[in-house]
Amino acid sequence: MRSDILDNAEQTGTPGTFVLQNSRMLKVDLAGTGGYFYAWQGSMVAYQGEVDFAYEGSGGVGRFLKKALTGEGMSLMKVSGSGDVFLARDADEIFLVELEDESVTVNGTNVLAFENSLRWDINRVEGASMLSGGLFNTTFTGRGVLAINVYGTPVVLRVDVPTYVDMQSAVLWSTSLQSSIRKTAKMAAAIGRGSGEAYQLQLSGNGIVVVQASEGHPPLPKQ
Repeated sequence: MRSDILDNAEQTGTPGTFVLQNSRMLKVDLAGTGGYFYAWQGSMVAYQGEVDFAYEGSGGVGRFLKKALTGEGMSLMKVSGSGDVFLARDADEIFLVELEDESVTVNGTNVLAFENSLRWDINRVEGASMLSGGLFNTTFTGRGVLAINVYGTPVVLRVDVPTYVDMQSAVLWSTSLQSSIRKTAKMAAAIGRGSGEAYQLQLSGNGIVVVQASEGHPPLPKQ
């Protein structure tokens, strides 16, 4: 059989536990994970070998309560066994972030998968209130690989002056940064991609912020 689609054959011989097959699909070798890893529930598109998928919810009672109160958090599955697992999510672009005894803050909805060696918790952004829609994100700490999915090719901004980001467009930022919520002077001002956006994430200090080229996937039309 001859076809251009065969140019997208599985990447073999590439070292590493988390390996990008292309810009929109991730391959995880369970042999290198210590037996299991965590992934966004429903993100599996294929697997080879003896693999088990178990509902993990929010990852513990404490995190479940935080998710219930904040709306932040991840619907996770624990993937275990032996073999290779292929993950994707809405054909979003995927990026790998390798942490080396450090930490980053991530929008929970942008998390695709992560190694079990990483510790994580849900945290509230300073200054966020119910009026501003709240802003609760997930902090990952330790040594291991985190895969994030991004809707729209992102830009990485170096933060060395006060930086303001649409709250739905902020994907990941350094935990070394001080974060708060900034209110636009005029409630009716249309300064972001939506209309009438009155609040932005304010970051200051020294670090980076990853900003996606959208506010996330548009809502599905009601049936």
